Amino acid sequence: MDIKEQGALLMRAIDKSVSTFHCVKYCEEQFLEEGFLPLNLTDSWKLEPGKGYFVEVFGSTLIGFRIPKDYKPSMPFHIAASHTDWPTLKIKPNPESTVGEYAKLNVEVYGGPIYSTWLDRPLSIAGRVAIKGEDYKNPEIRLVDFKRPVVTIPNLAIHFNREVNKGVEINAQKDLMPLLSNHFKSEKFFLEFLANELEVNSEDILTYDLNLYNMDSCALVGMEGDMLSAPHLDNTTSVQACVSGLIMGENTDCISVAALFDNEEIGSKTKQGADSVVLSQILEKIILSLGGTRETYLNSILGGLMLSADVAHATHPNHPEIFDITNKIYMGDGVAIKMHYGQRYATDAKSVGIIESICKEKDIPYVTFLNRSDLRGGSTLGSISSSILTMNTVDIGVAILAMHSARELMAIKDQEALTRIIAEIL
Repeated sequence: MDIKEQGALLMRAIDKSVSTFHCVKYCEEQFLEEGFLPLNLTDSWKLEPGKGYFVEVFGSTLIGFRIPKDYKPSMPFHIAASHTDWPTLKIKPNPESTVGEYAKLNVEVYGGPIYSTWLDRPLSIAGRVAIKGEDYKNPEIRLVDFKRPVVTIPNLAIHFNREVNKGVEINAQKDLMPLLSNHFKSEKFFLEFLANELEVNSEDILTYDLNLYNMDSCALVGMEGDMLSAPHLDNTTSVQACVSGLIMGENTDCISVAALFDNEEIGSKTKQGADSVVLSQILEKIILSLGGTRETYLNSILGGLMLSADVAHATHPNHPEIFDITNKIYMGDGVAIKMHYGQRYATDAKSVGIIESICKEKDIPYVTFLNRSDLRGGSTLGSISSSILTMNTVDIGVAILAMHSARELMAIKDQEALTRIIAEIL
């Protein structure tokens, strides 16, 4: 698959991944098209060598895997992991708020978005809704995507905020409440609006997990159209690379796994996050279903290799001084191998050496990336996951600008490089 095809695939994934739940659904669709078989998390599995499978975890995490035809006990796991979530605004229960005739929504910040970038944009709503079912213990869960601009967060005019261009604090409770209508008609205007979209009675809606998303379309920008400006490149780039890498991969001496976790943006400490035992439980089920033992499982873990895929900070054209003096990366440089000796990124010479060796052998462009020593920088799920699954782990990703903005920027050719290194591992 060439650079143009990888770019088109990424843009489609961005358009489809309007919530973590929709992201998982789209990944499942891709696996199904390639002949992967769905599994239920709580069923007894009867797996067969030579086949691919996937299992959904609580709606927003997905684990896909492929077993080689010539599977042998204690074959190692090779894992590519990423996260399905991104910084956004979540709609609270009982969200209806009014000022005069204005109808507003009460929201909560999720993750670490750049607040100002969410103002004055066409925003929509997506997620999942729990609806009364025939069995009161099992409500119906339905995905919803309004697929049109339904809210916006208006800025305060400069005439009333003369210091705005010098930097003004944005209050998460006061300034980020989206406007739904300029003439509300009932006290439960949002619940009724949601019920109408779902074609159900408002009384039947029990609760929901809903987020706002940026309706701005993906755009190729620059003199040569080689940069992609789009919402939530963090971390749809890595999710799509993991899915494509597992589908394209041809490794026959390992069990290949794509692990797509929720809740990385808030620390991963959830039942479906990377800082849980859910992946280790699924991997053990795989080994047991193939006739292995606990020791077989431990051997497959201890001999394994994990790539933690998440975006890296590209050197900013207007602020180059913020970046390390010898280990910076620019958009278009290829794969970022992210290192931090304090282990905010998984870092050790053997693991990094394996990836560098593969990149050199297969002519995959890459750069080692570290933050300045006097700046903390971010972190991701590599060190978290490897502390639970004790295997060699490396953090990698594509370099982007404006990370955690409502719209981010990358060089489109880097997606092809990221997908290639993941496919080589899987």
